Amino acid sequence: MNAQRFPRAAHARGFTLLEVLLAVILLALLMAGAYSGIHAAANAMRAGEAAIDRTDRLRTAQEFLRRQLENLLPLAYARDDSNGTNYVFEGAAQRMRFVASMPGYLSRGGPYVQTLELVRGNDGLQLQFTDAMLNGYDEKKSGDDAAEPVVLLDRIASGRFEYRTLDDQGQLTDWSSDWPDPGVTPLMVRIDLTMQTGVQIPWPTLDVPMMLNAGAMRPALRPTLIRAGGKP
Repeated sequence: MNAQRFPRAAHARGFTLLEVLLAVILLALLMAGAYSGIHAAANAMRAGEAAIDRTDRLRTAQEFLRRQLENLLPLAYARDDSNGTNYVFEGAAQRMRFVASMPGYLSRGGPYVQTLELVRGNDGLQLQFTDAMLNGYDEKKSGDDAAEPVVLLDRIASGRFEYRTLDDQGQLTDWSSDWPDPGVTPLMVRIDLTMQTGVQIPWPTLDVPMMLNAGAMRPALRPTLIRAGGKP
């Protein structure tokens, strides 16, 4: 009688254990595929953001270095009393020091003694920048009185600074990684860096001409520069 009153209930049945297991496995596969896709998309987004950030850092570093070197000032920041040499520019393969103005938002006015240096870090070389006001500058400051270096760029495999000037005949010399006379400034400075393997953004070699008049050069070269259009 019950079968006659409820014909559908008599034939209804639930899912078997095998069917439930298959459904769970299928759901797990779908979730795994969705997670894998989301994870890959997140990794791609992070890699893209890292590349953009590194490109911005590299471009900012190049613009900052070009500005500082172009605005180099032929002012002495130290003196060697033994030979009477006034230090205006020091240049070596992995270190240079000079005087220039700082951007307004980074300074308190006046010229600054600025140092660029390639220093070994935890992951390759680092290009570090240090500045100190020319007024009252003391190279021997250390500890809490010393300026904290700023890392402009890291993950550098190799690098060097090079310098160029005019010879006694007024011709440009070859690039040299050693600047011999701290009492005068070079005409051009080159910053040549090779980034580590895996850094997809290369460093374009930076050649910067000094925006100086002939008064910053050796006296023997001034007539040549004046004839070439330079200011006395």
